[in-house]
Formats: sequence, C-alpha cells, structure tokens
Amino acid sequence: MKVLKFGGTSVGNPDRIKHVARLVMEEPENVVVLSAMSGTTNTLVEISEYLYKNNIPGAQETINHLEAKYKAVIAELLETQAAREEASASIARTMALLRAYCSERFSPEAEKEILAQGELMSTALMVALLREQGYKPALLPALDYMKTLENGEPDMQHIGATLRRMIDLEPQADIFITQGYICRNNRGGIDNLKRGGSDYTASIIGAVLNADEIQIWTDIDGMHNNDPRYVEGTRPVHHLHFEEAAELAYFGAKILHPSCVLPAKLHNIPVRLLNTMEPHATGTLIYNSAPDGTIKAIAAKDNITAIKIKSGRMLLAYGFLHKVFETFENHRTSIDMMATSEVGVSVTVDDDSRLAAIVDDLKHFGTVSVDKDMVIICIVGDLEWHNCGFEARALNALADIPVRMISYGGSNYNISVLIRKEDKIKALQALSEHLFQ
Repeated sequence: MKVLKFGGTSVGNPDRIKHVARLVMEEPENVVVLSAMSGTTNTLVEISEYLYKNNIPGAQETINHLEAKYKAVIAELLETQAAREEASASIARTMALLRAYCSERFSPEAEKEILAQGELMSTALMVALLREQGYKPALLPALDYMKTLENGEPDMQHIGATLRRMIDLEPQADIFITQGYICRNNRGGIDNLKRGGSDYTASIIGAVLNADEIQIWTDIDGMHNNDPRYVEGTRPVHHLHFEEAAELAYFGAKILHPSCVLPAKLHNIPVRLLNTMEPHATGTLIYNSAPDGTIKAIAAKDNITAIKIKSGRMLLAYGFLHKVFETFENHRTSIDMMATSEVGVSVTVDDDSRLAAIVDDLKHFGTVSVDKDMVIICIVGDLEWHNCGFEARALNALADIPVRMISYGGSNYNISVLIRKEDKIKALQALSEHLFQ
C-alpha cells in the first residue's frame, strides 16, 4: 500500500480533480490524502476574520461567494444527477455550519472547525466523482482517527489502531480517501496539525500503516538543485537523504516542510516528490540512504538578521554562552546559525519581532551590533569532513561576494554562509556554475 498526497493546486479546479482521479485509479488500493481546493482555506480564514469582528454581513456575503464557487465546480465536475445530489448535499451541510456561526459567539475553537471545512469539501467531491466513474472509494474521515496528544504531537498508537480498523471495515473498497491537515486534539475538539499540513498527515499515515512509499504530489517535478526563479537550467535532484531534504526545506525549498517527513524517516519509509501535471517525470526520492560523495542542491533563506556580541570578558569566561542563549530563550526566538571566537559570538535569527528587547538584554554582556536584510545560502550534500575539497569548492564560488558568517561541521549535510540580500542572486548563480556545470 502507498500513501498519495495531493495539494491544493493539484485539486484546484474541476479539470485537475478529474486528472487526480485518473492518477489515483491507475494503481488502486492506496490511501489518498487531499488538501483543500486552492483558495478555499484563504476564504475560510476571511470568514473567520469577519466573525471575530462581528461583521456578520461581511461573513454572510463571503459564504455566499464560496457556495456559488462550489456549485459551479459541482456542475462542471459531475455529470449524473445522483453524483451532483451527493456532492451538493455535503457542500450544503458545510454552508449551513458556516452560516450557523453567524448567529453565535465566535471563538478560536469555532475558527478551527471552520478551517477544517476545506479538506472535508474536497474529499466529498473526490468521492462523488470516483463513485460516478464506477469505482468503490471509501472515505476515511480524518476526524475519526487523526488525534494529537496534549503536547500537540500525533498519538501514533491511537491513529494506527483506529485507521487499520476503519480500513478493515471496507473490504470492497478499491481506494481510500482522507483529509490532510485536520485532526482532533486531546480534548476531542477539532484542530489541525499545523506544521507541514497535509504532508504531515501523509507521513503519519504512511508510518502507522507501514506503507511501501509516501508520494507528495505538487505542481513541480521534485526538489530542484537551485531556485529556478533566479537561476536558469536548474534540474530536479533525483535522490536525497532525509537529512538533506530537511536542510533544504528549512533553508528555503518550499516544496516540503522541514519536519513533516519525520514519521516517514523514523519508520524508514521512502518519500517521493512528484509533479501532478507531469506524472511520469522521475521526481525526487527521499530515503535514509542516498548516493555519497556529491553536492546535491542549494537553497536560500531570506529576511535574516545577524547579531554579534563582542566582549573582552568572554575570554575563558565560564557561562558566557549560556547567558547569551538564555537571552534568546527568554524571548522565545530561535537561532539559525552561530559562530564563536574567544572574544565574541555571532548568531542569526529569522524572527526580529523581539529584536530590540534581545539587543537591550545582550548589552549586559558586551558590545552588540546588528546586520539586517541578510540571506543564508545553504549548500547541501554529502559534506562529511573527510570529503576533501567540498567546502573549498563552495567557498571558491563565492570568491567575489562578501561573506558575513560561515557555518560548517554542525551537520554532515550542510554548509551555510551568510551574505547580503543584494548579493543573493549573484551567489546562487555562481554556486550553480561552480558546483553543477
């Protein structure tokens, strides 16, 4: 059994929904995870914002527009009266729920229930379409099995036992359809998985079912070796280690959330990134062992702030670094990169919302300087320290670019350099030319 996840753009209109239906039925008896149709979640957020502000007419008008959109989708997607009635009844229940909140006191719990409706509607449409085409889909409601613990982590034991039991109750099914992103929390309320959304759902399901493979279908043919928006001639990376994929995702590759594949990694289940519009393209395969001795890809993370704390007292001073890191912890701000010397320490953050308070506290320990509008360039591959020359090749490519910081050795898969925003495109192009061409 495989787990196939399709994102919002993959089911973004009737033609794409039909295309996905053809793809999933080419290899039946798998579990299909669907996101909300593109644009739907944004509309549900807008409705929630109106309700928070007690702007009932605004919420009602937005609900009417959403209902009209889905009526048009049903008319174009489905051909038989029975299928249209089935889908329309499901959409009508959603609209009734949304309108009910227009006459009730709104709360964060109500917002989470509203945000869950996008996935519920997309799966209802897919089930109706597959039945119309003569298949036997079984709907596995995520709210019946996907549960989180008090700390927000998935309750893997509950999810696995419940999901396997639900699948066993559908012996005639030739495909299983479920929702991504949504779940119930430890109190039984409707909630969501937050990080990674539907990708995280697919990874959890693949892990608890011991799937042969998890497929993440998007609108790009795998993870590219550089950012195609800035560099010409990029190409998909066909094989990545889980650690390499996580580094790329964290440092800017938007195709995948950095932590969503953790369940798959821990259970040693390969994850394949595929293009819905080019289903026969090779894509990217992510697993726990990948080809050695190569630099795979480059990613960039924008909006970085560098903070340098310089202090003559740091020399041999016990506890200095602890005090510095404690400052960031007290302000709930995470650090991306770090470099130290005997007289100072430099760190980077991607959240500067508490920057003024952090700098004020750090001034107790030394002289503080700040560089804003910086970019972290991440070079990813087999970067074990005994692979001679790899780090030199990366840095030689940046010979004409001022480098503010370098981080190497904290990971076997990553060299990170900090540069100015205005040098980003030049740096990405130079790295591609030196490393890949």
